[in-house]
Amino acid sequence: MSDGSDGGDGDGDGPQWRVIGEERRSGPLTMALEEVAAETAVEGGPATVRVYRWPDTLSLGVAQDAASVDWASCRRAGIDVTRRQTGGGGIYHDAVGDISYSVVAPSDAVASDLLESYRDICGPIFDALSDLGVDADFVGESRDAIYDPACYLRGLNPAHDVVGPDGRKLSGNAQYRPLDAVVQHGSISFTRRAERHCDCFDAALDPDAFRERVGAIDDYADVTRGDAVDALLSSLASWADADEGSWTAAELDRARALADAKYGAESWVRHREG
Repeated sequence: MSDGSDGGDGDGDGPQWRVIGEERRSGPLTMALEEVAAETAVEGGPATVRVYRWPDTLSLGVAQDAASVDWASCRRAGIDVTRRQTGGGGIYHDAVGDISYSVVAPSDAVASDLLESYRDICGPIFDALSDLGVDADFVGESRDAIYDPACYLRGLNPAHDVVGPDGRKLSGNAQYRPLDAVVQHGSISFTRRAERHCDCFDAALDPDAFRERVGAIDDYADVTRGDAVDALLSSLASWADADEGSWTAAELDRARALADAKYGAESWVRHREG
């Protein structure tokens, strides 16, 4: 499909890596690009680390019941809805408050053990948060759910849920393994809009309970969103020994077609078909 774009030269022992700086594309295209990046990596092109920004979007977990969404509220608020390939609950990706990242690589470049791979890939996330002055770690023990359809209110899992110094959830991370690739992506809260997040769901959620469960970078550190993005991008690039890169024209064409046919289609978003 693609010969990739400029990426790290590597040392012959693993894939070349490229880092793609923060960009903002539609929710469906954002998810399609991850699938295309996996195809590129499997076909011998570069592996990818990237940081990205969503337009206001609710992303559903792959098995989430669409009936849990307050579709009318999302429509009134101008919040688009798509569905991820990963599990878990829905995440409201605030265009300002959410910072997202993904790591896409051939499967043989990542530990086959799921827990080990989370620990490895989340390493640069913790490094970036530390550089910002945020003491974060995986949650030490499981915690019960407040509301399962909302990712940030689900039960906390020590394998992949990150909490701040006061124990509130700061980031969620998830993986799927298509073809012979690994895709890990995560959402990190820079700031919170609790009411808007809760209004995405067809349930009487308490914004105060959300604030008690969920923290954000700006709760813990006096930094700008740009500072946070730069720290995360630098840490991921250093971890992967990646050079600055970009999407090829062929990748973008493939992703746009996939966004139209799948990630933006009602059959996938509402009915998980595709």
